[in-house]
Amino acid sequence: MLAAVGALLVGAAMLWMFGADPLEGYRAMLVAAFGSGDALAATAIKAAPLVLVGVGITIAFRANVINIGGEGQMVAGGLLAAVTALALPDLPAPILLPLVLLAGAVGGAVWGGIPGALKAYFEVNEILSTIMMNIVAVQVMNFLLRGPLLDTAQISGLSRVPQTERLSPNADLPILIQGTRLHAGVIVAILAAVAAYVLLWRTTLGFRLRAVGLSPDAARYAGMPVRRTITLALALAGALAGLGGAVLVLGSVSHRMVTDGTATGFTGAAGFNGIVAALFGALHPLLTILSSFVFGGLLVGGIALQRVVQVPSSLIVALNGLVVVFVVSSELLRRRMRLQAVEIGRTDAGEPEPGTGARESSVQLRISDRGPG
Repeated sequence: MLAAVGALLVGAAMLWMFGADPLEGYRAMLVAAFGSGDALAATAIKAAPLVLVGVGITIAFRANVINIGGEGQMVAGGLLAAVTALALPDLPAPILLPLVLLAGAVGGAVWGGIPGALKAYFEVNEILSTIMMNIVAVQVMNFLLRGPLLDTAQISGLSRVPQTERLSPNADLPILIQGTRLHAGVIVAILAAVAAYVLLWRTTLGFRLRAVGLSPDAARYAGMPVRRTITLALALAGALAGLGGAVLVLGSVSHRMVTDGTATGFTGAAGFNGIVAALFGALHPLLTILSSFVFGGLLVGGIALQRVVQVPSSLIVALNGLVVVFVVSSELLRRRMRLQAVEIGRTDAGEPEPGTGARESSVQLRISDRGPG
């Protein structure tokens, strides 16, 4: 939280340099994000996909793999969810809605499992492979939304907006509070975060994920399937991101999948912002709920800030980037302080400081950092 405050202070200086009143701008941002029931609903809707992507990031992190493919996994999940809803429009809502959400999770899991398998079995860098999978997903989406899935009304018209037909009303996410846009996707995201917490710290699979992340060699010596676990970690991360893509489609105002030809046109950059939310939440599933809500408010309120104080939209992007830099820096600082505390404790106890002392402390730090506390 102190890191976020520091970022906002630097952002205030930037606003002042543009001739804008920082207090007026931040007041507009807070009111737009948290100042009314409609504002809270808008923030919660913006936060839901961030929670799902962020929780997936935390699962991958426990297995010591980095998932940068949230954008592509959301696109894959959204596409499979839309195809399922279009193929089975007459199914009743109690059957169709869970089926479509499951389809979104499956689409994301496949898109995440591919780089996971490449990492586990062929030692392909997962950062590069997930980024490239993002590009592939965008091209698949553009092909489908401009061809096989294109709305028939667009075919006969002149606009040809790349979008599907209006999905079956039976696949719409229920509205939680009438008069607002708050839909059940928020509940889905919270339940997914709780399930991820239980998975990581209350199940054998979660123990295996964390063990592989801490030491693949030790896990392999203990008889754990390391390669399969790494693949599964990225598949689970992709499943949650794909579920986020399904929520975006089923909870949208138009109730159809639409894009401008880029991944961001569909996801709103939630695949990347979810990484920030996970870091802001200390890579813990439950804390990611709170951090996503705060960061969602920053995204929603940033539009109001831009409108009220009349600053370029790029300044809002820079403000979000400042939050990222400060949060990541604070995490590094926190780890360094813990490492120093461990070394001081060893010295006070009269223990020698061999050349491997720093490495031993680092291992202790990683273990303490990755627990639920």
